[in-house]
Amino acid sequence: MKSFVKRHWPLVGVGILLLLVVFYFAKAGKDFVKTAALLKDVISGEGVNLKDIHYRQDDPDEKIKWVLDAKEVRFSEDRKTIHFFEFYLEVEAEGRPGFSLKGERGVYLKDSGKIELWGKLDGTYGTEYRFLTEYVVINEKKGTVNNEEPVEISGPLFTVRGKGLFADLSEKRIKILSDTVTTIDREAEATASP
Repeated sequence: MKSFVKRHWPLVGVGILLLLVVFYFAKAGKDFVKTAALLKDVISGEGVNLKDIHYRQDDPDEKIKWVLDAKEVRFSEDRKTIHFFEFYLEVEAEGRPGFSLKGERGVYLKDSGKIELWGKLDGTYGTEYRFLTEYVVINEKKGTVNNEEPVEISGPLFTVRGKGLFADLSEKRIKILSDTVTTIDREAEATASP
């Protein structure tokens, strides 16, 4: 046997190399089948699910720009609808202070440019104003924010509660639409006056 290996060592080496190549391709084939099965699940019509994402929309054709951080995101198969969960959203309007909002869930409808948000929404506008509500719609094409739900807006000198909200981000205008109750903080007002 020893003399056979000495005489035919190039053939033995090629044989061992061929065995290694066959072993490698057999193992790679199993991994390829697993990868193909995963791709089949993604392409099956359910879209794509991602965890812990950071998504930026800064299309110059839209009136507002926004950044979304979310714990989970689900894209539709056609990529035109994005569902997200446990989110933090920062919205910027050109030449205006931006606002941020965190909540439980939302959906972005790419074709209409609408972002619908639900669930214990807690937002800030600039550095001094806070707003609370359960549902809101942001229209990135029009640069507006609105809802028909109860809403509370508070600042350093006041708190406003009511039903329904409309904000035009390009004109820096916010309206509470009905059932408005305003509370003035007299102590804060007295300390703010010189």
